[in-house]
Amino acid sequence: MGSNFIRRLHNKYPAYKIFNLDLLTYAGNPENLSDIAVGQRYQFVQGDIGDQSLVEDLFSTHKFEIVVNFAAESHVDRSLVDTLPFIKTNVQGAYILLEVARNYKTPRFIYISTDEVYGDVPRGMKTQESYPLNPTNPYAASKAAADLMVQAYIKTHNVPALILRSSNNYGPYQYPEKLNSLAITNLIEGRKVPVHGQGQHIRSWIHVEDFCNALDLIMHKGYDRRIYNIAGEEKSNMEIIKKIAQTLGKNHQEHIEYVNDRPGADFRYSPDHSLITKELSWSREHSYEESLDDLVNWYIDNRPWWEKIKQRREFLNHYDKQSKGQYDL
Repeated sequence: MGSNFIRRLHNKYPAYKIFNLDLLTYAGNPENLSDIAVGQRYQFVQGDIGDQSLVEDLFSTHKFEIVVNFAAESHVDRSLVDTLPFIKTNVQGAYILLEVARNYKTPRFIYISTDEVYGDVPRGMKTQESYPLNPTNPYAASKAAADLMVQAYIKTHNVPALILRSSNNYGPYQYPEKLNSLAITNLIEGRKVPVHGQGQHIRSWIHVEDFCNALDLIMHKGYDRRIYNIAGEEKSNMEIIKKIAQTLGKNHQEHIEYVNDRPGADFRYSPDHSLITKELSWSREHSYEESLDDLVNWYIDNRPWWEKIKQRREFLNHYDKQSKGQYDL
């Protein structure tokens, strides 16, 4: 999400200078932006948003006009195995970035949240921005904590911040432990795809370009102190795997393996995006089925990119647990 948005800003707004602060943990990859790294308008800084001295130095030196907080540990499975990194980055790191932005009077601060903060949503309901937060796993709880901290700074300190709660993204350059990228790359390799439970969990799926378009609108036209939901198309995990298998000419039933479900897994997320549609005229331009051929072809054409990742020991160690549904609880 972050790298795709940086590329969009770089290519669309030639007057912008962009600073990318990234710790480069397991999912960070400088190759994602190698095409723009040679220019003068993009600067990469390796570091931690939890390092307050570093963050303050950057703000003091560059006087940022807009800050977008993408930085987060983001995989639910990993939060079940080891929660502390999620607290450090998603809560403490987000607080430091927000506090420094407040002190330097940054004109616009955007926090990237998630629809998972709403928790499990019954069928027939959608979650508007005012819906109570009810996170049910450590990842979602850490994101909800930062989400609420931003809201507190808006009310207590009048910080000109906005919150974007996004549904599940899919698209190019996605770390291959997420459902779409994992299913596509496993099927290309002739490996089976692990399916939690019976694969009937429903998520709202949005193409990363539609997400970037929404964030672009929020950055430039969004109302201060607003929360905006960004929603995609509701599909079950099994529907996603089946459609990917069909695109690759495979029978999905021959290429799946059922594993233990996540403890306390949410069955359904369903954010309502009517506010951003009404206020900023946002709408999706990509349907899942129409964009799937291009998505699969991207992973076919960029096989060296993801093969390198999937050969790393860190990936293999976690994948072994994920594929067996083992959470060491």
